[in-house]
Amino acid sequence: MDPALYPRMAAVEDTHWWFAARRAICERLLERIGLPSEALILEAGCGTGGNFQMLARLGRLFAMDNEPAALKFAASRGLAQLARGSLPGDIPFGNLRFDLAVMTDVLEHLDDEPASLRALHSRLKPGGWLLLTVPALQWLWSVHDLTHHHRRRYRLPDLLQLLMSCGYNVDYLSYYNIILFPAVAGVRILQRVWPGMPVMNDERHNLVMPRPWLNTLLLRLFASERYLLGSLRLPLGVSLVALVRT
Repeated sequence: MDPALYPRMAAVEDTHWWFAARRAICERLLERIGLPSEALILEAGCGTGGNFQMLARLGRLFAMDNEPAALKFAASRGLAQLARGSLPGDIPFGNLRFDLAVMTDVLEHLDDEPASLRALHSRLKPGGWLLLTVPALQWLWSVHDLTHHHRRRYRLPDLLQLLMSCGYNVDYLSYYNIILFPAVAGVRILQRVWPGMPVMNDERHNLVMPRPWLNTLLLRLFASERYLLGSLRLPLGVSLVALVRT
């Protein structure tokens, strides 16, 4: 991601509907796996630390990112042991092995997906878990992906094959953000058929807070999917979520 966007992210990610709903969905999925007490947790690509409060409740939290600007904001939260690192070849924290690794919207930024996933696999304990989210469906590609330096979006069958080829056992894999999918897809399609369509700055990076009433509405709509995910697999969505283990 453009380092200039980290201050914006740090300012909004605790309350912005997208980040808050994604956290609620991830937390609900993690509740079902029964992590041990004092679990060791690694967040790879932690950004400015928006997931820290949720993850720190589940165990002892370690976190890494390759951007010093992001780590500066993450450190201010005081909830994780931090180090600079990158996938696949520079995972810090010595030979420590983890009960859970988390990557929320990170994999799409990486050049070598298989090597990165295998590197994380090697740092998980036997039976350890990986929680992963990624943007879905390449035809939804937009200026937002460019601004955030995405390299790709994913189809469910392709992500399933990738995870299995890297040695993971897939416990759960689904699209999510289906409720808002029609609106997002409509805008993306309109942008394709109308190349000159004006693009607002917040649409380029989605790091501007909506009006409070709208933020609350979008949060409730998006986060309500947590009651379906884990037991049902949604057929479509703006994103994908996977819960896999070694």
